[in-house]
Amino acid sequence: MKRENKACTTLLVGKKAASDGSTMIARIEDGFEKPNPQHFVVVSSEQQPRRYCSSITSFELDLPQNPLRYTSTPDLDDRFGIWAGGGINSQNVAMTACETITNNDRILAIDPLVDTGIGEADFITLVLPYIHSAKEGVLRLGQLIETYGTYEINGIAFSDSEEIWYLETIGGHHWAAVRIPDDAFVFVSNRLAIDHFDFNSPDNLSATGLQDLIEKHQLNPTNDELNLRDIFGTFTNGDQHYNNPRVWYIQKVFCKNNSSHPEDQDLPFLAYPDKKLTIEDVRWALSSHYQNTPYDPYGEGEMIDKSRYRSIALNRNEETHILQIRNNVSKEIAAIHWLAFGPNTFNTLVPFYANITKTPTIFNEIGSTFKANDIYWLSKAAALLGDSNFSRFETLRNDTVSEAMIEYRKIQLATDSCEVEDDQTIQDHLEIANNKMAEIALTKMNGLLGEMIKRLTIESSLDNTNRR
Repeated sequence: MKRENKACTTLLVGKKAASDGSTMIARIEDGFEKPNPQHFVVVSSEQQPRRYCSSITSFELDLPQNPLRYTSTPDLDDRFGIWAGGGINSQNVAMTACETITNNDRILAIDPLVDTGIGEADFITLVLPYIHSAKEGVLRLGQLIETYGTYEINGIAFSDSEEIWYLETIGGHHWAAVRIPDDAFVFVSNRLAIDHFDFNSPDNLSATGLQDLIEKHQLNPTNDELNLRDIFGTFTNGDQHYNNPRVWYIQKVFCKNNSSHPEDQDLPFLAYPDKKLTIEDVRWALSSHYQNTPYDPYGEGEMIDKSRYRSIALNRNEETHILQIRNNVSKEIAAIHWLAFGPNTFNTLVPFYANITKTPTIFNEIGSTFKANDIYWLSKAAALLGDSNFSRFETLRNDTVSEAMIEYRKIQLATDSCEVEDDQTIQDHLEIANNKMAEIALTKMNGLLGEMIKRLTIESSLDNTNRR
């Protein structure tokens, strides 16, 4: 491996748990150490490779000849693979990959990881252009993993207008997947999450032989149920401080009767919100940092508590997407690829229509090094500056996000209600709307950073002379 896996955070919302009846699969893509710019692209059928060659392993595969068009957010630097992140294809099927998770040593000894297999860098390119439903995505990826193996442990989500499925890889060749109930949400944070599992349920799918493997090697620690987290997962000190608190916090906020502890090792996989969730709720969750608890790194608690747990929003956030498939509009405009670059404490999620042939230049042509008018680097700079004194800029940030969302919503409402006649006209229409929203995002980020610099300049402590 020439590159570390990304440590991410995933949120899934079923259509009856969403305020507008849409399905939503969302994920923060995190990086390590230095910035790793992402960009927003559309991969056409012609651009999709017919033979795939991994940049990380020796894996090669001939691909089907009829790929669908799809959006994605790959790494700008593709020397170590595509790492497409997440996207929506032209049949309104979404996929996000991956959530880095863990397996215990028992299963990794029985079914070791495969150095020549496939992983996060490959999954979307190998699967998303060839599926017509969320369940079909599970079956295609599952078949690839069983056949070729994987070199890492991941969680992957799929959605269409009706269903959300979440798949976790187990060992080198096995996997299990669950259809998320329509009225539930799921929050995953770098740990094998699926708990109760029924091999006879049509809402559960798994690799061939997984049930036999459990029985053969006597992996189930209980007699009365199958809990995949107990069987294949980890229960480490790292889970208690790095993973579990993120799940605890979001379940605490969305499910008011949740009385669990941040380090609880047995938080439920499926959770049911007290009220239906909006896009704003999802954005808030992915931007959160234990607000109103002693664990908020920007709060007023004791330093030992403020640094105790890994936050959801980090300065290592590279991009965040919410892949929304709506049910209250025509299929031509139903798919929305919400996207933000940089740390989630200081950015805005833009609702880009996915039925397009090209993305806005502002979100596509990203620089590999800092540029003052680059949306990726602006978001990074604003977050790093805000990190120095969050309370000073929190209200300014909130106002910027609110103003931007109002402008995005206005364009979305106008675009949704405008009738067009043929597919090409529809795509032109949606691309115009996307470009308008991209311009607003850039303007808002420039304004936010500019105002932050202005305030800090006025308050600078380097000038100790009397001001006239």
